[in-house]
Amino acid sequence: MSTMKNCIAAVITLCIVMQVNDALKFEKTRTAYSAKIFGFSWENCGKPDDPAVLKTLTLSPDPITVPGDLTASASGNTTVELAAPLAVNVTLEKEVAGFWVTVPCLEEIGSCHYTDGCDLLNQLIPPGQDCPEPLHTYGIPCHCPFKAVSLYCSPSTVPLKLWTSNIDLPYWLTNGHYRVQGVLGAMGKELGCLKITLSVHSNN
Repeated sequence: MSTMKNCIAAVITLCIVMQVNDALKFEKTRTAYSAKIFGFSWENCGKPDDPAVLKTLTLSPDPITVPGDLTASASGNTTVELAAPLAVNVTLEKEVAGFWVTVPCLEEIGSCHYTDGCDLLNQLIPPGQDCPEPLHTYGIPCHCPFKAVSLYCSPSTVPLKLWTSNIDLPYWLTNGHYRVQGVLGAMGKELGCLKITLSVHSNN
């Protein structure tokens, strides 16, 4: 059970760091947001000796519908503890007229450097506050540090309930083909690198 907890926590950390926390700053629209995510793929892009490596990741259905249910399984390992400060360098690219264009860092969304992903987690979920569901029910941690461990997550279904009653996503983040690369580091050393490719079609 502890292996499952650390695996899900690590995946949640990566997702939150890669744009989600900062997208929540856009508080203008009152309309419900729905989207379909197509063609999700991933690959490790780090060095052979990086201590944090994702070995498998499977998501279904395809397309992924938001809001909707997502079923995911994953495995990987980290040979070092992931603790603050945990730097994250994100490179976001969007396909425009057949070319991949780097999206600059605007309002902390895009190709940004985050000095501490652990601090982002603390801003999103203040220390001392219960972790959000379903993390709280299953006793899954949502703060650093995450212990060094070999990870395996059996297939689990999670409801995706992304409603933007308080969110107005940037126009360039709502439709199109994207590539996202995230490099995790600490003490000036690279810990891991993950590249994700996907397409988004939303009602915005």
